[in-house]
Amino acid sequence: MSILVLGGAGYIGSHAVHQLIDAGEQVVIVDNLETGHKEALHPKATFYQGDIRKIDFLRSVFQKESIESVIHFAANSLVGESVEKPLKYFDNNVYGTQVLLQVMAEQNVKQIVFSSTAAVYGEPKVVPIQESEQTKPLNPYGETKLTMEKMCHWASQAHGIKYVSLRYFNVAGARESGEIGEDHRPETHLIPIILEAALEKRSHVTIFGDDYHTPDGTCIRDYVHVVDLIDAHLLALQYLRDGGDSDVFNIGSNQGFSVKEMIHAAREVTGKEIIAKNGERRIGDPSTLVASSTKAKEVLGWNPTKTNARKILEDAWRWHVAHPYGYDKEGIKE
Repeated sequence: MSILVLGGAGYIGSHAVHQLIDAGEQVVIVDNLETGHKEALHPKATFYQGDIRKIDFLRSVFQKESIESVIHFAANSLVGESVEKPLKYFDNNVYGTQVLLQVMAEQNVKQIVFSSTAAVYGEPKVVPIQESEQTKPLNPYGETKLTMEKMCHWASQAHGIKYVSLRYFNVAGARESGEIGEDHRPETHLIPIILEAALEKRSHVTIFGDDYHTPDGTCIRDYVHVVDLIDAHLLALQYLRDGGDSDVFNIGSNQGFSVKEMIHAAREVTGKEIIAKNGERRIGDPSTLVASSTKAKEVLGWNPTKTNARKILEDAWRWHVAHPYGYDKEGIKE
């Protein structure tokens, strides 16, 4: 039996595939390569290139392969773009998940672990955020993820598909080996942007807003190492295999770092100057997002070991130094 990983050529998905194979699992990958990279594919995984919204394509994968369960990473995930193109996000994220759940029901596949997001909470009233906090997204991206959760809930009721929704906070870092890492086009995540500035691929880092109600005026985020994050997926999968009920878990480090703090830490790790300039706030950005991951630790037995911001930056820096243009061997400075 195989684990089907949707989005397995992307940043987080490729780390999941590597860790699943390290754990002795058989893995099938589906990715349309819109944002993923062929170079990130694991040679021991079976790969199908295609779009999960195409139901006949997805059915063919399930019919060819012996699928036990699904880990779902295939979604658009840029907050700013979602505000500009909300219909694109509902089409890809929500409709894609609808097609997936329909095929899972047809093929009698009963287990799914999928990526949700801290963006479902909007501007939280209490920090650290618990899973019981009110969900009130500030942007279409968060709204689509919340809709995906609701869809899974009702599919669970109707078809017995058990699910675990993992609400990520800010994912960063890379495998210590440096063989795979974060490479988005364009890059919008803070840590790779900071490290691109350290590599002089960009002239500076823009701080989007320095007038938030935080100690230094910049947004505070909870950063979780991608390897720790994938450990949570493997534990969630085992939880479902052991008969666990459908549930939702926050996955974060339980601590927050401001944008300015991360830039300062990156200067220490890289030894580079890293110029920072202030810019306007971005629409849909909450001031503070910090997880309470107590539930994941108690129910799933999750024990993150790479929660230090310096460790996250060091592993990310190792990847960026070895791959200054990501998965491209050559590139042009931005």
